[in-house]
Amino acid sequence: MPRIGVMFDRDRAPEELPGFAAAMEEIGVDDLWVVEDLGWAGSVSTAALALAATSRVRVGIGIAPAPLRNPALLAMELAMLARVHPGRLVAGLGHGVPAWMRQVGAERKAKLALLEETILAVRGLLNGETVTLHGREVHIDGVKLVHPPAVAPPIVTGVVGPRSLELSGRVADGTIIPEGKGPAEVAEALELIRRGGGQDDHEAVVFTLLHVSDDPAAIERETGDLVRTQAAWLGIEPSELFALIGPAADSPAKVSALAEAGAGTLVLRPLGPDPVGQVKATLAAL
Repeated sequence: MPRIGVMFDRDRAPEELPGFAAAMEEIGVDDLWVVEDLGWAGSVSTAALALAATSRVRVGIGIAPAPLRNPALLAMELAMLARVHPGRLVAGLGHGVPAWMRQVGAERKAKLALLEETILAVRGLLNGETVTLHGREVHIDGVKLVHPPAVAPPIVTGVVGPRSLELSGRVADGTIIPEGKGPAEVAEALELIRRGGGQDDHEAVVFTLLHVSDDPAAIERETGDLVRTQAAWLGIEPSELFALIGPAADSPAKVSALAEAGAGTLVLRPLGPDPVGQVKATLAAL
């Protein structure tokens, strides 16, 4: 079975995070993942709160947009968290939503170069190296961290396009696959990742929507709008969207199919009331 993580949804009040993180650790999940979307919350500060509220779970950032982050400053922030909480941080990076990047004047033309150069610079700094990199988008000249972490956190990407997936295989430790993609899409993504050079230890982190219910009316009320929005973003019909939505007893077969396709970590995004109860029911079924 893959690792099981849970997302702290961006719409939950930030002050709920410490209690939610502690509850997730208590019921036995492996990971807690936080997000960074424009106007909601910063991922580094959110990850810091989650790490401080727990002692065991791995905390993943999914994802920080590279256009918003100077690599040296990002490495400094990540090093602080990873040094205080060794082995418990995963650093996620991506291109950023184009419309949001335009809103804040951060859109860059060479998106692939920016992401690759950012990953290379951040990894070098976290490894304690003196980094000099004069690329197409990233320019760092002789920078070294004074307090690099004893355990450098893995760097994963949140990308979807073929060229970006190949890039992830070339330079990242793992790839986040967004909500709605099922076993066939996971296998296709991993094929592109391997084409880029990714090996068996490249971690596929699959996000999925979760809502435990036997009531079709409740399912539509709690998940319908988001399912349609996500399906439209993926360019598929809502009925084709892969999700753990429905009776908890249906979850084991779906999770097994994802694992067989290569998913190393499954991150549940509970929708609707009682997210802790929904995760408990899913874990019990698994």
